Amino acid sequence: MDRGRAACIFGKMISNKYILIAFRLIVGGMFIWAGVSKIIDPLGFAQNIANYRVFPEGISFFLALVLPWIELICGVFLILGIFRYASALLLSGFLAVFLVLITVTIIRGIDIDCGCFGSLSAKVDYKLIIEDSVLLFFSLNIYFSHKEEQIRSK
Repeated sequence: MDRGRAACIFGKMISNKYILIAFRLIVGGMFIWAGVSKIIDPLGFAQNIANYRVFPEGISFFLALVLPWIELICGVFLILGIFRYASALLLSGFLAVFLVLITVTIIRGIDIDCGCFGSLSAKVDYKLIIEDSVLLFFSLNIYFSHKEEQIRSK
């Protein structure tokens, strides 16, 4: 499916600007909360990343230092409407990776907290897959609303 057609499908699903603003507030707010909670405790977040048993220790520490700041900045940008499409695309990519990571962790039978919100994190389970899928839907709608605007202006 080409990008234009995908943009039309998502654009037709949600094209109301007030709903898209609500999506920006929800996704942006969630990532601001997640980013701040991880920035406060980078070592704890590094341990959460290591618990997934996917990344080497050095990469876990690097991700723990960098990822929360990207989440925070993109969340703020989404809410303020600055670079909102780039932020929505980046956060959609994060959510897609998180969904794969969560699914693989469930399949492997590893019982851990997700690490999403620091000490307030929930267990990795199917509920988390649904929550992240909803956030991904919101974020993709934000991104594809830009593509639909480009198509309409041509």
